[in-house]
Amino acid sequence: MNGLDLLGPDQRGLFIGGVWREAEGGKRLDVIDPADGSVLTDVADGSVNDAVDALDAAVAAQSAWANTPPRERGEILRTAFGLITDRADQFAHLMSLEMGKTVAEARGEVGYGVEFFRWYAEEAVRIHGRWMQAPAGGSRLLTIKKPVGPCLFITPWNFPLAMGTRKIGPAIAAGCTMVVKPASQTPLTMLALAGVLTEAGLPEGVLNVVTTSHTGEFSQTLQADDRLRKVSFTGSTGVGRILVRQSADQLQRLSMELGGNAPFIVFEDADVDAAVEGAMIAKMRNMGEACTAANRFLVHRSVAQEFAEKLGARMGGLTLGRGQDDGVDVGPLIDEKAVESVSQLVTDAVHDGATVVTGGQAPDGPGYFYPPTVLLDVPVDSEINVQEIFGPVAPISTFESEDEAIRQANDTEYGLASYVYTRDLARTIRVAESLDFGMIGINSGLISNPAAPFGGVKASGFGREGGFEGIEEYLETTYVALPAG
Repeated sequence: MNGLDLLGPDQRGLFIGGVWREAEGGKRLDVIDPADGSVLTDVADGSVNDAVDALDAAVAAQSAWANTPPRERGEILRTAFGLITDRADQFAHLMSLEMGKTVAEARGEVGYGVEFFRWYAEEAVRIHGRWMQAPAGGSRLLTIKKPVGPCLFITPWNFPLAMGTRKIGPAIAAGCTMVVKPASQTPLTMLALAGVLTEAGLPEGVLNVVTTSHTGEFSQTLQADDRLRKVSFTGSTGVGRILVRQSADQLQRLSMELGGNAPFIVFEDADVDAAVEGAMIAKMRNMGEACTAANRFLVHRSVAQEFAEKLGARMGGLTLGRGQDDGVDVGPLIDEKAVESVSQLVTDAVHDGATVVTGGQAPDGPGYFYPPTVLLDVPVDSEINVQEIFGPVAPISTFESEDEAIRQANDTEYGLASYVYTRDLARTIRVAESLDFGMIGINSGLISNPAAPFGGVKASGFGREGGFEGIEEYLETTYVALPAG
């Protein structure tokens, strides 16, 4: 089993209006194996005209899909949930091949990602407005919820399944059609997902998938079209700002899940062993290539040495290798540019005075590997504490007081995830109320959950995915005034 068997002979093309087809001009795009740099396969490289064709199909399907009974929409999601669950190993191997993560970690993503389909299968039938008497009497106030309309989804490479299901699930439940552009590095999982949804009974044109290397032209063309009503993007803050600007003329609804710079705060009263365990989860999930990954470790000076030694021992004991191989804990990064970026951040931190506890140098040989690395005594203003690392590196800085820890944690333009370890309940409340982040994990290194609202503040974006809140991103509210008699 290598996962490629999930894709039929035609499933490396574009999926538009329920039909698999070639890109304009027959252009193709290579998919690279990050474990050795070889070409896994190729997929269609869609053009701007292909993008417009996909939007045409979404627009044509919108009215009928919006009028499909909620129960039917939910049952399609529920069926897809079952199909993906049955094929979890195939999806895991496919993601491991194209993205690099271990098969075990990819299985975890399948379980997490498919849960969005089950959650929104249940939410589809709970869409409702309200009815009330006007405060002054004499009339009634009625609100009804309607689907926003055709959407554009741009998904990242780091979670090829989950970042798709987190957007597609609520859109299907709400009655929206969509055009999906997966990351050019990891298009295969989305193509496989399109096949499963078709098998589950999703009507033609509701989901359209265009793989392309022309991301900028693609989004600019579709956002200039007044038929597109919403954009949901997961990716860098820089690209997010471009998409926000492009949405202005058509006043499109937006959900932006952007960059992060998550602090991981360990207070002097924390259970250090539990903090190390949580750090392993918060830092090493997806080789650190996650927007929620702990980026800055802020540790009270009194426990910093102990924390660094224990974390260094754990991270130094991890095995690097191809994600499909037995006994491997850490797969490759996504590409050579990622390795170069992480290497430079570590080099700069050491130059600034940091000490390498473990790791710190990319190995020789093929593939895009970087070892799990722990740095101690990193100056708080070092570039590694400013930039999103997106790699398996844990830079540890110290603090002396609670106020200093909060100040250091909030000293970033980002505001997505944060983590706090303490055994003091009063401190937990004070710190949670003081941190400027959309999500806060208390004594836990894993916070993302399909039943909870995922999203950030400041330069980490706006809008929420998951939870009861997630479906509201795909609904408009209409108010109807009714006379009393």
